[in-house]
Amino acid sequence: MSIRICVVGDELVAGVGDARGMGWVGRVAARTRAEEPPSFFTLAVPQETTTSLAGRWESECNRRFGKDGGHLVIAPGAADLEAGISLARSRLNLANILDDAASRALPTFVVGPPPRPGVEEPALAALSEAFADVCGRRRVPYVETFAPLHTHEQWQADVAAGDGSHPGQAGYGLLAWLVLHNGWHSWLGLPEQT
Repeated sequence: MSIRICVVGDELVAGVGDARGMGWVGRVAARTRAEEPPSFFTLAVPQETTTSLAGRWESECNRRFGKDGGHLVIAPGAADLEAGISLARSRLNLANILDDAASRALPTFVVGPPPRPGVEEPALAALSEAFADVCGRRRVPYVETFAPLHTHEQWQADVAAGDGSHPGQAGYGLLAWLVLHNGWHSWLGLPEQT
């Protein structure tokens, strides 16, 4: 039986703005080669805060994992900042999700929030650092997307060329590259691929 992977997060998990409809999750799925390819389930809610995500991830994923469990990918966005949620609460929400997943022996992987137009960069950098710290303390793989993309010309041009808020094909390709080259294959117990 193939691994079931639930990916929970905001609209970027669903690939909003990608004309090909793949987003970063579809691109990662296409590049994850195994004898039995994993099954991916994207569970996106637009503008989702970590509070909302903490309240829904378990029931949503339980429906898809089945009796053998699965793997959990969490991709929190920048909505906590827009909703006025404190950094301490954001940290606690992610910590609670990771602790609950660990208690259920669910391998977990976290993809941090990328830069977004209209979101203050220092605040988003601090949020990403906080998420990285929570993951580091729990030895959960964390993919930093803000730092490598906030000054990346192709990322900025791709977001600007679309709806001004979401990346297009090139931007999602960059997100997928970051995921694939920051521990994805080893997390799944697969050999690294080029």
